[in-house]
Amino acid sequence: MPPPDEPTSVPPPAATDAPDESVLAHEVGGWRRLVLWPLALLLRVWGATLRFELTATARANLERDQRGPVAFVLWHNRLFLATELFRRFRRRPVCALVSTSRDGAWLTAFFGLAGLRAVRGSSSRGGRGAAHGLVAALRAGHDVGITPDGPRGPRYESKPGTVTVARRSGADVLLIGARFGPAWRLRSWDGFYVPQPFSMVRIECERMTAAELAGDTAVAALTTRLRAISPDAGARTSGPAAVV
Repeated sequence: MPPPDEPTSVPPPAATDAPDESVLAHEVGGWRRLVLWPLALLLRVWGATLRFELTATARANLERDQRGPVAFVLWHNRLFLATELFRRFRRRPVCALVSTSRDGAWLTAFFGLAGLRAVRGSSSRGGRGAAHGLVAALRAGHDVGITPDGPRGPRYESKPGTVTVARRSGADVLLIGARFGPAWRLRSWDGFYVPQPFSMVRIECERMTAAELAGDTAVAALTTRLRAISPDAGARTSGPAAVV
């Protein structure tokens, strides 16, 4: 089996528009990428064994409007599902925010091998450059993935960056919730979920337009709705579903 495509990064925004944090970003290259390749391959094979159960609303929201980019929003502890969801239901490149640190360099290389692109920026420095990079990716026609409680929490508490990106780009936001079958849960700050191979994962997906995120209560509204479709974070959801 040939190795996956080489990692790629979204071109950094112009320095005249915002601080160009990617100039200082650490990079991983050469033999170090080869070290990550077996892990990325394992993630792809593992993800392919999962069975996703989608409500009709979730399927419509994931597959609708393929001509326009969207911002996928999910809690940090559900990141394991991201690459497989994007692979199955989206037909355009997906970009994720990754820090400019050395750890971020490894994550950028890993994301590239797993099929994602990286936007380098620091959400811990006020988030201005990070938000600018995500907006630039959306305007370039790419989907983006955002974890509103990442990278350090608190768990299930949204930061305002997601709303900022939606307002500035005009893109819709797709809230992704997941209810897991058999899964391991790590002892990390977010209680990271690792679904067991061949297990069932029930996916919920709700759409919020940029207009819905225009008010002063937008961050609270996004948090409430994302918690509601994440059973361990809020109200449980129910309804007919289809297995894919």
